[in-house]
Amino acid sequence: METAITATQTDNTTTATAAVQLDDNTVTLDEPIKRGSQTITHVTLRKPRSGELRGVTLNALANLDVAALATVIPRISSPTLTRQEVDALDPADLLQMAQKVGGFLLPNAVKASIQSQTE
Repeated sequence: METAITATQTDNTTTATAAVQLDDNTVTLDEPIKRGSQTITHVTLRKPRSGELRGVTLNALANLDVAALATVIPRISSPTLTRQEVDALDPADLLQMAQKVGGFLLPNAVKASIQSQTE
């Protein structure tokens, strides 16, 4: 697990500094999200519960369907992203998040098999 230091800067003055714990579910954004005076540089995703997948199909998520991802990501992101922020993501950032979401859909046995093949 890595630790990154992020800072929000306004008018050449640092207004906030925070340590962010980076884990396997944290995405470092290539293009940070601006939210008022706040700048979001990292987004952590968590495994969704079945109810958080309401309105999308597993097939759509597995196929990296942008509309399905834009529905689910706001429900599982920290800080919580809005649908508009997800729609405005850099495609590389969306793909990074999509890979995390796809990984959440895999059974543990499949993950273990993949991990043993890569070691």
